[in-house]
Amino acid sequence: DSVRNRPTYLEWVSKVRVNTQAVLKRAQQIQGRNKNKKQWQAAWLLRAVTCIDLTTLAGDDTPGNVHRLCMKATQPVRYDLLKSVTTAAVCVYPSRVADAVKSLKAANSSLPVASVATGFPAGQTSLKTRLEEVRMAVEDGAMEIDIVINRTLALTGQWEAMYEEVCQFREACGEAHMKSILAIGDLVAMMAGSDFIKTSTGKESVNATYPVAIVMVRAIRDYFLKTGHKVGFKPAGGIRTAKESLVWLTLMKEELGDEWLSPRLFRLGASSLLLADIERQIYHHVTGRYAAYHQMPMA
Repeated sequence: DSVRNRPTYLEWVSKVRVNTQAVLKRAQQIQGRNKNKKQWQAAWLLRAVTCIDLTTLAGDDTPGNVHRLCMKATQPVRYDLLKSVTTAAVCVYPSRVADAVKSLKAANSSLPVASVATGFPAGQTSLKTRLEEVRMAVEDGAMEIDIVINRTLALTGQWEAMYEEVCQFREACGEAHMKSILAIGDLVAMMAGSDFIKTSTGKESVNATYPVAIVMVRAIRDYFLKTGHKVGFKPAGGIRTAKESLVWLTLMKEELGDEWLSPRLFRLGASSLLLADIERQIYHHVTGRYAAYHQMPMA
């Protein structure tokens, strides 16, 4: 809180420099790592499952498909393969929060509901509207809010104004955790009270990439070293394969350490496509053969 209330720390932002070539080289190294095999790979994939924010953000979302998503989140891997594992959360539009809360309550699940807000994905509505959207999602039962920063302020270098907006979003969230979806300006978002910083909305042409992630997680590390405050990280958009999830886990372990390999500090923003591929890999580990997609329960 002391850092959050001291805009003088914005001078950090003006001093940030990125060695692009070094970042690209590091990203290639992480992608080229030899992956764990057999039971170790299965264990890492199960860890990935527990860090997924299982998401549907479609224009045709209905109470029915949100209910199906919630049921998949509470039993993400076939019951005959694995029991007592859930995803980290379910993520939906604000208008579908009440549906998700109702479905999870009926299933006796304590799984948190996350909601995108603040004019997702563009963030181009008025500040008053964006704040009200956060409050309504929280009132409907969302325990986590994925906000969109004002990218106009970021792109024009108005860091203090962006800081003030994010502070207001933090206040509107109340007890709910806040994840800030960024293009740039991650240090400002962390100082303003973000519990997580998130790569992208998933709606852009370019979403989560390893070079951008390296810059972001190193900002998290620098911020922790300066303040003692741990901020989480969430890549989102275009993550569809089990192999990719292992790369993300490797990146977190090597850059931030084991503590960031838990849902408390790491989330994968993904649709059921990623979960289906992870489930197929676990099925192969258990049975020795790959299942057809029609043998996997639909989300």
